Amino acid sequence: MAARVLSRCVRSLSRGAAPVIRCEVSALSLRRARGFSQLVPGHKPVLAQVSGGIQQWRHYGDLPPLTLESIKDRVLYVLKLYDKINPEQLQVTSHFMKDLGLDSLDQVEIIMAMEDEFGFEIPDAEAEKLMTPDEIVQYIADKKDVYE
Repeated sequence: MAARVLSRCVRSLSRGAAPVIRCEVSALSLRRARGFSQLVPGHKPVLAQVSGGIQQWRHYGDLPPLTLESIKDRVLYVLKLYDKINPEQLQVTSHFMKDLGLDSLDQVEIIMAMEDEFGFEIPDAEAEKLMTPDEIVQYIADKKDVYE
């Protein structure tokens, strides 16, 4: 989607439609500033008319609500993408150091990846206690008030 907006801006530039270019480029940079390089599932772009005939993109919608199952799936997905973890050995109850052979630096990198995935910071004192995927799932569920 971002590439389509960018190419439309280039074509609009050749036709001299500067107000539209400015709005679409700023909408594109706004999405990048928020961490969206492309549309997030569940967000629907709406082309809105603003006073003076200038157009801009607005995003309506929200991500689906978190459940314990979706948190577990996302945690395991992030862990499977981590290059030092063998996805075939990974289980919900796997201990990072004892079962998977990771060290403390790897555990810190995993916690940082979880912070990026779920959008909040985990304090260092709490992060040191999270040694299994199941503990991470329970911690995130407690912080996000997800109970089933």
